[in-house]
Amino acid sequence: MKKVTMQQIADRVGVSKFAVSQALAGKHGVSEETREKIVQTASMLGYYSQRRVRLKPRQLPLQAVEQKGSGTKNTVIVLIPNVRYQNQESLYWGRIIDGVTMSLEEQGIGVMMVTEHNTDNFLSIINPQGILGLVGIGLISSRVLLDVRQAEIPFVLVDHEEELVPSDTVFMNNYDCMRRATAHLAALGHTAIRFVGNPRYSRSFYDRWMGFRSVLEEQGIPVPQDSDKLLAIDIVNEYKSVTDTVRQIHASGKLPTAFACANDFLAFCVMNTLRELGVSIPEQISVTGFDNSEEGMQYVPSLSSVDVPKQAMGKRAVEMLLRRINHPNRPIEKTLLYGEFIVRNSIVVNSKPVGELL
Repeated sequence: MKKVTMQQIADRVGVSKFAVSQALAGKHGVSEETREKIVQTASMLGYYSQRRVRLKPRQLPLQAVEQKGSGTKNTVIVLIPNVRYQNQESLYWGRIIDGVTMSLEEQGIGVMMVTEHNTDNFLSIINPQGILGLVGIGLISSRVLLDVRQAEIPFVLVDHEEELVPSDTVFMNNYDCMRRATAHLAALGHTAIRFVGNPRYSRSFYDRWMGFRSVLEEQGIPVPQDSDKLLAIDIVNEYKSVTDTVRQIHASGKLPTAFACANDFLAFCVMNTLRELGVSIPEQISVTGFDNSEEGMQYVPSLSSVDVPKQAMGKRAVEMLLRRINHPNRPIEKTLLYGEFIVRNSIVVNSKPVGELL
């Protein structure tokens, strides 16, 4: 079978070869609509990335696996359902994707990026006979995962799990890491702490909420109720939802002494709003995040946050996928990676008496 080239894909879609290269690598420079057309056309034509690196002596590339006479399987799909946020330009998801693609390239394995727009007819746009496995990053629908299982494609999920379709998974140790951040606030004397994040957004957010809550219960600190608006923020429009809620809390005169946020983005939302309201951080209110993003280090004041080993999560996912391919009947594994709580300038000792409000 004649090899499909990027130029052929470019001619079919009506774009430049450079645009095809950028789209297939998951990089910026092309619109979402164009990226979708390129990925779908590449899949229909049977194109798979053929990038290779020099292998170390005695290192056997897994793309040489032969199965049931179907030919050589030499490509791993990296499935990114939410292309608006889960792409290589994202400070969080992008580093995980980097970890996945770097590890695959080290093994000499081809990479094919598939975005959310292509998941409606997932099996129709790929050639399962040429797919070695799949790494799913973030929230993926159970329907797509069922399609993957039906096609007998080995897969590993990062930061997501589906009860209906059990699989190997890689997560942060969200529960224990959020416990550590919350315990640090409690040790500084904070007894009025609010969690910012919707536990229903993802399993990670739920685990972070439970870690936060467990510390408050152990310390005898009042736990926010399920009716707390900061636990029900609008996932689609997070910034406005958080901003409006913090303004309402400020207007009611019931601001806490600390906000423990489910990720750095939510922490930025809180800090920006407090700044607009004339509330000093950390003198009046302490704020913590989760992700240890580059933006958090540069923010003023710098954000205290849990460091997430993002690239390590991607690399570990590839390791688990390769083990699954070599040992398909081994027990399913869930790997948890631990991250340190990095203390910076956004938190201080609480000097206000219990119950005193701003």
